[in-house]
Amino acid sequence: MMAKSEIAAVLDEIATLLELTGENPFKIRAYSAGARTLESLTEDLGELIATNKLEEIPGMGEALVDKITTLHRDGVLPFHQKLKASIPPGLLEVIQIPGLGPKKVRALWTQLNIDDLAKLEAACTSGAVADLKGFGEKTQVKILEGIKNRVAYGKRHRWYEAAEVAEPILAGLRALPQTQRAESAGSLRRSRETVGDLDFLVASSDPAPIMAWFVGYPGVKEVTAHGETKSSVRFESGLQADLRVVPLEQFYFALHHFTGSKEHNVAMRHRALARGLSMSEWGFKSLEGGPAVAPGAKDEAEVFAALGLPWIPPELREGNGEIEAGEKGRLPELVEFTDLRGVFHNHTTESDGDHTLEQMAAAAEKLGWEYLGISDHSKSSFQARGLDEERLFRQLEAVAKLNASGRLKVRVLTGSEVDILGEGELDFADDVLGQLDFVVASVHNRFGLDRDTQTARIIKAIENEHVDMVGHLTGRLLNKREPYDLDIAKVIDAAAANDTIIELNANPWRLDMDWRWWRRAAEKGVLTSINPDAHDTEQLAFAAHGVRIARKGWLTKEHVLNTRSLAEVLKWLGR
Repeated sequence: MMAKSEIAAVLDEIATLLELTGENPFKIRAYSAGARTLESLTEDLGELIATNKLEEIPGMGEALVDKITTLHRDGVLPFHQKLKASIPPGLLEVIQIPGLGPKKVRALWTQLNIDDLAKLEAACTSGAVADLKGFGEKTQVKILEGIKNRVAYGKRHRWYEAAEVAEPILAGLRALPQTQRAESAGSLRRSRETVGDLDFLVASSDPAPIMAWFVGYPGVKEVTAHGETKSSVRFESGLQADLRVVPLEQFYFALHHFTGSKEHNVAMRHRALARGLSMSEWGFKSLEGGPAVAPGAKDEAEVFAALGLPWIPPELREGNGEIEAGEKGRLPELVEFTDLRGVFHNHTTESDGDHTLEQMAAAAEKLGWEYLGISDHSKSSFQARGLDEERLFRQLEAVAKLNASGRLKVRVLTGSEVDILGEGELDFADDVLGQLDFVVASVHNRFGLDRDTQTARIIKAIENEHVDMVGHLTGRLLNKREPYDLDIAKVIDAAAANDTIIELNANPWRLDMDWRWWRRAAEKGVLTSINPDAHDTEQLAFAAHGVRIARKGWLTKEHVLNTRSLAEVLKWLGR
């Protein structure tokens, strides 16, 4: 059976292939939207198909359900195979070159017989592309540069890496005298775990100096566009940044539009149409020629209010039921970083951390936290200098001594990140685990186990009465290592049945469990703990990344253990 992520990839490819053939845009959008719906699906796809409930999901028409069912059952779709066979395979590489959308790729294919990168490069070198209507010399140069850098250009960037580039740019834009408003938009504002490019929006009546500053920004490797109201640049890493300047009265309409997602925007436009309005980045227009609605909105809230909705936080704008929840007054009051009262799952120099117990505790106190959980690795993680029983007991004594000294107000809680061994047994015996304030159980090896075995392994650990939380559930490292094969729905059910926390590992390389699963977990009554997995004092601040993902998963402070006071946490741990 084909997994839903693989099916979503096929649907996305169908949408691209249909664009190349010049198909109806509504048909193209249906496949693209279907892929996004599948990605956000937390229910078991096989069960939905078997019970005929897949067609009840919004946007899943009969034809789409039939194709998904076929892919799930057979692993292949004749329609996809036939469509793919009608398109030269090299065109799928050509379309990855920045600036070449489906229409231009189709023109290159039909007019110059370009159907792979080698032919594209040759046509650019000969000057044939520049002579093509709608292209020109500048476009030809950009295509050659794009071919040269296509590996770097196609890379997605972890959120924190993109934010490190975006933050000084945004600060610089805001400092310009011509700037009236400035914000980041796109997937960065929506807190996606990875970011394809950066989007900046500025309100100004004098865009020229702003554009000049942007294209001249230090670190820009390439200026791919320099217009009056829109410019694009690219950095050495391959990260692209786009800047748009709009009049002040248009700013919040444009901010909503360019924040996205596409699925959210489509749903908003449909809602506007149902009210006799046309919605775009320019604002609202009456379809019957009436006056403009919400002209010159003072903030984004007025944009939503014009459609009878409360303001929807950017993190939720994924076309995943946020509009319906807003209409019914059921949007959650999302957790904030300031709600955190402490964190668990942190390391010291006793295992693979860079700072001592006391240094980590002092750093936590500076953050204003009431408690800090220390959970160095257990002995099987020899590569991380994991603690055996003797060293663990010495650490417990050191913690007790520090807590009793009164030097710090923060309370240090004793724990262990104990390895889940091959059959689901734990690295320490129950009588050892019983002496700790908390236990984080994590997988650190045997990532290649089959789905059922890996799932059973983790569930067995969850069922141990001493395990308070399971760490970095799927073992993924963003842009580096795929998650191991795991039935997450079953693990969530086991966590609910055993009153066990699933950690939200806030390390920006992990952000694990994935945000798409948190609504299901919360509905099942599963708590999380937003843990930085800090290996030095600065990494304690990783908790902020976890809060972003918790918000994206629709979580409130009530869903998060470490928003509770020390007394409440101790009571829960002693349950």
